[in-house]
Amino acid sequence: MRRTHLALMAAPLALSACVAGPAPQIETPRPVLPDTFLFAPQAEEGAALAALLPTDDAAFTTLAGLALNDAPTLSEALARVEAARAGAARAGANRLPSIGADASVTATRTNPAQFAASLPPGIGIDTERTAYAANVTARWDLDLFGVLKASERAALARVDAADAQAQAVRLALIAEIAATVIDYRSVEARGYTLSQDMEAATAIARLAADREQAGLAPGFDRIRAEATAATTRSRLAALGSEKARLFGRLVTLTGAQPEVVKQAFVSPLPVTSAPAAPATLPSQLLANRPDVRGAEANLAASDAELAATARQRFPKLTLSAAIGLLAFSPGDLFDEDSIVGSLAAGLAAPLLDFGRIEAEIDGAAANKRAAFAAYRGAVFTALGDAETAYGLVAAADAELAAANLETAQLERAADLAETRYRAGLADFLTVLDARRAADGSTERAVAAGGRARRARVLLWQALGGSDLSPLTPQS
Repeated sequence: MRRTHLALMAAPLALSACVAGPAPQIETPRPVLPDTFLFAPQAEEGAALAALLPTDDAAFTTLAGLALNDAPTLSEALARVEAARAGAARAGANRLPSIGADASVTATRTNPAQFAASLPPGIGIDTERTAYAANVTARWDLDLFGVLKASERAALARVDAADAQAQAVRLALIAEIAATVIDYRSVEARGYTLSQDMEAATAIARLAADREQAGLAPGFDRIRAEATAATTRSRLAALGSEKARLFGRLVTLTGAQPEVVKQAFVSPLPVTSAPAAPATLPSQLLANRPDVRGAEANLAASDAELAATARQRFPKLTLSAAIGLLAFSPGDLFDEDSIVGSLAAGLAAPLLDFGRIEAEIDGAAANKRAAFAAYRGAVFTALGDAETAYGLVAAADAELAAANLETAQLERAADLAETRYRAGLADFLTVLDARRAADGSTERAVAAGGRARRARVLLWQALGGSDLSPLTPQS
């Protein structure tokens, strides 16, 4: 008899192996990266990654702190992390027994006519009965083949992926705020430069008017000078719309009141030089970039999900038990005879599912291949971003150096032209052309300086960012 029971239990194990073949082996090698960045400039080993952010600007540190505390996009990402943690907790709890309790009162009424034969004399049926019951139940899936364990591993990997995604959102948010603050400061600096240019153009217009009244120059010179001043004034007024756009963008990014954002720009921007680009290696992107870490976590989750799906081919052993009280009178509920219970062990295995599990395995395998492709895409996206950022830093620095040299030379040419004009050695048109060229080069130099700082923010984000705890408000 014992051998018969063993044979019956082994039959599902043998037949379940025929439901589907083994899970496919999918290779996921780590992408090979170059030893060095191709477009990295001559970087200083001691340069700090955090120095690429405009932390010397009080407006940036204030707004970044506000965003890290209560930005809508970051709050949404953190909520997704909590949801993933809840899913992992549920997957872990599924591996433990489930214990429940219930109580019931059931009243029934029976029609004696339902019995075909008449009852013997002296025997009657209680047609109305009330049953009182209370039970404690337990159920446990032993997870012999690791389906639940693999599902828990997948859920934990999803937590890592969600956490990495939240970190990516955090870095993108800080980078966007830094870039917008730099753009806002650049507009302010351009406005200051244009104000000075307008004063210089107005002074030249007054000089032309004085010479016109003295009969030393035609009225056309004065009109040209006034037109130049009006052009500068128009360019200065146009900066207002650009500042409004940047201001609104900062309100959106930080989730702060407009008055708070406006107050952040009360402190002037300190004049500092652009920091050097730090030296890094492409291999460090795999550990520093949150999007790469997130893609790697998703790949691990898909691998665990494939394992869990493949293990559905094997039997499931479930233990269940119940103990309780059953009585037909409230006074008899705690009698010894009212104690009832059950204990059961169930073994369930798929025999013929006509390809259902195999299709699920194929789908999970396809998801793993897609996750691996996404991981490779994230790695090479990170490599491309870093190469681009290094190239932008080098190009922006070269542009800034050329713009500063151009400004110095054109300012000197404008001063010489004005001196020669006052001495009667040059005509007024030469002075206007020299001043217009100098004014335009000064604004271009200011804009080039902003682009140089902005390129460093892009490099900071491309290399995976840095510790943001100094920007987080302390409670």
